Amino acid sequence: MLERYYVRPDSVDRVRSSWVGEPIERYVQWLTQQGYSSRTVLRRIPLLMEFGEFTKHFGATKLEELPSHIEAFTVHWLKKHGQRCKSSEARKKVEDEARNPVKQMLALVIPNFTDNYQPRAKEPFQDQAPHFFDYLRNERGLRETSISHYRFDLRAFEKYLQNIGLHEMQALSPVVLSSFVIDSKNGLSKTGLKNRCGELRVFLRYLYRERVVPRDLSSNVESPRVYRLSSIPRSITWDEVRRMLEAVDRRTPVGRRDYAILLMLVTYGLRGREIAALTLDDIDWRRERLRVPERKAGHSTAYPLSPIVGEAILDYLQHGRPQTSDHHIFLRVIPPRESMTFSGVSGRASHYLHKAGIPVSRPGSHTLRHTCVQRLVDASFSLKAIGDYVGHESAASTQIYAKIAVGALQEIGSGVGEEVL
Repeated sequence: MLERYYVRPDSVDRVRSSWVGEPIERYVQWLTQQGYSSRTVLRRIPLLMEFGEFTKHFGATKLEELPSHIEAFTVHWLKKHGQRCKSSEARKKVEDEARNPVKQMLALVIPNFTDNYQPRAKEPFQDQAPHFFDYLRNERGLRETSISHYRFDLRAFEKYLQNIGLHEMQALSPVVLSSFVIDSKNGLSKTGLKNRCGELRVFLRYLYRERVVPRDLSSNVESPRVYRLSSIPRSITWDEVRRMLEAVDRRTPVGRRDYAILLMLVTYGLRGREIAALTLDDIDWRRERLRVPERKAGHSTAYPLSPIVGEAILDYLQHGRPQTSDHHIFLRVIPPRESMTFSGVSGRASHYLHKAGIPVSRPGSHTLRHTCVQRLVDASFSLKAIGDYVGHESAASTQIYAKIAVGALQEIGSGVGEEVL
């Protein structure tokens, strides 16, 4: 495999003569199978050879000993190549440039490879309240998804305090808290702001309980009023759907993939997470069925496979999807060939909405989910049938769509059916 990248035989011999030459060659083969560019491969080989010499200098003689040298080599690489880095982001990029290829190679050649180093961003307020997230897990029993929301909002609060030069928690005041809430209005919806205020109150009560602050300031954080069913689902018209689909260049592999994704979103009203989780086993071509397992409500749904959707998926599978052992239907275009994530699916929907010039607030996969429901409402399906179709857990989740049943509302407004009142 090395001969594919090096013309001179002595270059190949130099790599193979390294004590980590065989792992490097296996890694090069994996990179090639995953579709990495020749430029990337040629950049990583010398790095890995340097890693081998670095570990040999410090006494490593077995592959199993290499993981313990990853971080020391990363520091060495940063000192050597990160002298011009002026920001923490730039330094992290140089560190990842060294750490990630080494970890990928070791995962291939060492059975049951475990990476003891798991880089994580520092928890917000870790110095002032080091056990707050343990409190959320152990005492309040929150799930990790909920804790991630706390982490996001408290990180915003921490950054705000740093920007205004407030470094001591004892200096917190109602004025500071009110200013933070007002400042948060710019980037959050009303519901998002309400959730942030609720999380901030929990954090402030914890600070008072742990005697980090002298008084309980939680009552000074007022949430905005959010009325149930007060908003209108964000959807687009069917003509705008056609414009969006026409914006997809289906001559390319990524276009074939994205076209199939967009069709599934508007046809079945699936969530982005559900699209990303679909596997080849979820399509029954003989019976023309599409199965969506593990939905948000905890059940699965089987749909008739629409001919248009089926043709789009088949076109992608035959002419766009890379050859891989991964059974997920939709894969990343750039290496490594991994399954798409929820954010990737939503990002593609947002991309084509922007490309088609369709104005919509917070564009993404849920815009097309709402569009599917709008289509069903316009066709006079009952809210119960609609909820079952799109996988709502309860009827309450579907009630919001009663506000966009324009035909039924017009009948009520014109007096039709008054005799039953």
